[in-house]
Amino acid sequence: MTDDGTAAAAATSPLGYEQARDELIEVVRRLEAGGTSLEDSLALWERGEELAKVCRHWLEGARARLDAALAGPPEDEA
Repeated sequence: MTDDGTAAAAATSPLGYEQARDELIEVVRRLEAGGTSLEDSLALWERGEELAKVCRHWLEGARARLDAALAGPPEDEA
């Protein structure tokens, strides 16, 4: 998986971080509970991967914003 894939997945998804996280939790719960067919399990797994990419994108964006805020203004603006 590449960063481009992560950004593309998040860019095409209208989900916010909390929505994606909550749905991912539900996907994991259903997979752990078992009782689904192989086809359904694979579909759940694929959806979980997409949701994880969306979450990763949001978290990376938040990290970048925090790093920028902690770094302060650029040298020429100080």
